Amino acid sequence: MGANKFIHLTFALAGLLAAFVLARATDWVWSYFAKPNDLMVNGFAVVGAALAAFIAYRNERVFATIHDITRELEKVSWPTRKETSAATIVVLVTVSISAIILSGFDAIWAFFTNWFLR
Repeated sequence: MGANKFIHLTFALAGLLAAFVLARATDWVWSYFAKPNDLMVNGFAVVGAALAAFIAYRNERVFATIHDITRELEKVSWPTRKETSAATIVVLVTVSISAIILSGFDAIWAFFTNWFLR
């Protein structure tokens, strides 16, 4: 596979996703008319998705686009585990403080609403 392994993987995963979506859509449409035959629905979905993935793979524009996307993703600087943990802690603390403040406002509002309605 070599340098293009992520490109091939992208087309394979796209084919699997297309097969799943096509199977669900065919099952949904067929169920309006009769009880669907699972073997035919899944067979149609796999063949249709494989054909679509092969046609997309052989299309030069689609292949070039996927190639450009994978090259750009190689340039992404992903955060380290330590940076991700620190960011997660900051988010959890911020959400907790916000929840406490909003709970306080809610308690005050409920107190004055009950006092006014008595």
